[in-house]
Amino acid sequence: MVRLRVLAVVLVMLVSAAGCGRGKQAGNAKLAKQGFVPLFNGKDFTGWEAKGGAQWFVEDGNLVGTQGEKNAPGDLFTTRQFSDFELVVEYRAEWPCNSGVWFRFQNDGKAYQADILEYTNPEAYSGTLYCPGKMFLARNLDKELENRDGWNTMRILTQGTKTQIWLNGVQTADVEDDTTDSGSIGFQVHAGAEFGVMKIVVREMMIKEL
Repeated sequence: MVRLRVLAVVLVMLVSAAGCGRGKQAGNAKLAKQGFVPLFNGKDFTGWEAKGGAQWFVEDGNLVGTQGEKNAPGDLFTTRQFSDFELVVEYRAEWPCNSGVWFRFQNDGKAYQADILEYTNPEAYSGTLYCPGKMFLARNLDKELENRDGWNTMRILTQGTKTQIWLNGVQTADVEDDTTDSGSIGFQVHAGAEFGVMKIVVREMMIKEL
C-alpha cells in the first residue's frame, strides 16, 4: 500500500511538471505569433552579464537568482540595449523578496525597475514602477495581485516617455517620464540579511521591439 501511494505521488508530480512544460510552450507559441522573441535561451547566459556578488544560475530551463556570500547583492543584465518594447516576464519568488525587472538601464542612477517586493514606507507591492533618485513613479497598493505561492506574469510596455506595467493582467503603472529612453534589461537581487532566503525564478521572458 505504501509503495502504491508513493507511486501515485510520483505520477502526479510528473503529470504536473509535464503540464507546466506544455503551458510554457503554449504561452511562448502564442506570444511568438504576436511577434515576440525569447530574451533568455533557457540553457546558459549567452547575451547576459552579471554585476555584483549575487548568484545566477540556470535550473530546469529557468533563470534563478539568489544572494551571494554574506548576503551579497547583484544584478544580471542583457548585453544588448533596448529602447521601445513590450516585455512579458513570468516569474515566481521565495519570500521575503526584494527584486525587480530592470529596463532602460544605463547606470545605477539612470534606469527603471518593475518591482517585485513588499515595501512598507511608503506602501508598495509588486508591479510598482521605481526610478533611482525619484523613488516610486507609480505604486501598486493591492497586495493580493501577487501570487506568493506560484507563478506571476509581469508585462512592461515602454514607448517614448510612456511606461505601463501590468501584474497578472491588472494595470499597476501608467507613467510619463523621460529619465532614460534606452538601456539594458535585467534582474536584481537586493542586499540585506532580511532577504537571505530570497529567490527569484524566471521561466518565461519574451520581448517585442516596437
